[in-house]
Parts: sequence; structure tokens; C-alpha cells
Amino acid sequence: MAFAASLFSTAEWCVLALWFVAILSPLVYALRTQTSLAMGITVSVLLGSVVQVLWQLLWSWGWLEYWVWYDFVLVPVRTSAPAFWHTTVSAGFLHSQTDLMHVLGNVIILALVGVPLEQRLGSRRFAVIYLTGLLGGSLGWVMFNATSNTPALGASGAAFGLLGAYLAGWPKDEIPFPLILIRPWPVVFIALLYFGLELARALSTMDSGVSSGIAHMAHIGGFIAAYAVLPFVAKGGPVELGVLDGGPSGQDAVSARLKQMKSNMTDMTSIEDPWSQRGLTIPKHLREPFKNLVQASDEPETRMAWMEHIAQVGVCPDCEAKLGMVERRSGPHLQCSADVSHFEWPSSS
Repeated sequence: MAFAASLFSTAEWCVLALWFVAILSPLVYALRTQTSLAMGITVSVLLGSVVQVLWQLLWSWGWLEYWVWYDFVLVPVRTSAPAFWHTTVSAGFLHSQTDLMHVLGNVIILALVGVPLEQRLGSRRFAVIYLTGLLGGSLGWVMFNATSNTPALGASGAAFGLLGAYLAGWPKDEIPFPLILIRPWPVVFIALLYFGLELARALSTMDSGVSSGIAHMAHIGGFIAAYAVLPFVAKGGPVELGVLDGGPSGQDAVSARLKQMKSNMTDMTSIEDPWSQRGLTIPKHLREPFKNLVQASDEPETRMAWMEHIAQVGVCPDCEAKLGMVERRSGPHLQCSADVSHFEWPSSS
């Protein structure tokens, strides 16, 4: 089976390359800076959709001839060919250019459900669950549409996977979510509502024999796959399954997180400030804040407060970009906002 890319013009290759940059850059940034992978995926899906809208505009002007993502959408009849196995994943970063509400719906779940779930699992385990939901959705769709030539695309399988995983692990957590009102709702209510509605839609479509244009079985497949795998992935993780502490933003959960962070924090009395480490003189306006940081840094909250102050008034000694404060298991860190390799203190090495 030939690849459509073999027919592309230079302009079409440029749009495809831009799409790759758009979806990969947020993921690479999240991994390099050890910030939220869930937010990285959310931004990746959003930026990928922006590039797809750009394609639509260029195509309407007659500058492009081919739909440049044909080699990356999920077409059931070709998934048996190893050359197209990648589409079970790549299709999750594509959406219809004419249905931006679908993109918005997925983004809401990825951000509002994904972020607290990642706080429960940790980034690595979250990545496994996300990939499980994505693959479960793709395989679920292929199983029920094995002879179809119709392309399928979207992050809904992975999004429903997050709902299924959260239901399996911490069903009584409450997370802010826009249902009737934007307020905290129990995960069990959100997940079962979405799953129940999707199951009803899938059965209705089967009974009528008329396609709704939505891959309902992909949603159900992602939900079930992640629900089944979560207990194994979460075993030995940072948070016990089923714990009742009000959710990641609950006071008990926050206290536990800060306690864990404190046990792993670097002793600042044993290391030099980042300027002295480079053989430079610490800027005059930062000497007092650093002195206070070292003297009053036993508690995570105090350390974060002084680091946020230093980040606001200091700049990277290498490139003079703004500083930022990031929170990690080993405590808060200062780092260069332009390139973490320029400046990170305390060092994570």
C-alpha cells in the first residue's frame, strides 16, 4: 500500500513538518522540564488542530492539493500492515477541521481529568495509561470496523481512557469539571455519566444502522482498556489506590505531597548559590533573598515562596532570560525559562 506522502509538493511537506513540530514540541518541553505531561499533551492536541485549520485555509486558496495527514489517520483495513501500525497512535493527535467542538471537548477532559490523574500516578505511569487508552480506542474501533476504508481520528479514545483509569483508581476524588455547573464533581459521577451516554449512543447507532460520524466504539475501547490496566500500572505508585483525601487538591493530599517533598529536598546549607558555582558574583539585589532562602528553607512552602521571589527579580546568568520556579519531587527548583540546560538550581544531577 503506497504512502500518500510520495505525491506531496514542497508546500504540503512544509505543512506536515509544521504539524510534527506543533505536536512534539509541547511533549519534549514537558519531559525536559519535568512539568505536567498532561498539560503538554493538551497543548500538543490544541496546536496540532491549529495546524489542521491552517491546512484548511491554504487548501481553500488552492495552494495545497492533498490532505497531508492521510498517512497518519486510522484506516481499519490497512492496520494489519506493519507500515501503518503507527496510525493507532498518530490518529490521536488529529481532529476534523470542521468539528472544533470535538477538539474542545477532548481538551477539557485531557486538562481537567488528566492533570489530577497525573498527580495521582506520576508522569511515567500517566504516560502508560494515556498510551493504553489511545491504543485501546484505536483497537476497539478496528475490531468493530475491520473492513472499513473510512479514516478515523481524534483523541477521544485516550480522553475516555483517562476517565476509565481515574474511575478504577480513585473514584471518590472530586475534580472541577463543567457539567451542569463548573464545580467539583466526584470522578465516579463524571466517568459513569460519560461512559453511560457513550454506550447508549453506540447501541443506538448499531440498532439504526446509520453512522453518527463519531467513533463510539473507540471511546468505549479506550475507557475499558485503561480501566482494566490502571490497578497494575498504579501498583507501587506515589498514591495508594482508593485513598480518601479529597483529591489531589484536597488538604490531606497537599499535606502528604509536601511531606514527601520535604523528605527528598536538597540541603541548601551544603551547596553554593548558582552564581558562585559559576565563578560569578551574585547580583547585589539577590544576596539578601538567597541568604533568607538558605536560612529558612527547611519547609517546602517557605522554600517555594523565596524561590518565586528570586525568579521574579532574577535572570539567567547565561542568557539573561527570565527565571522560573518548578516544583518537583526533590523540592522546588529555579531554572532558566528559555533553556533548562542553561540554569537549574539545585542541580537535578
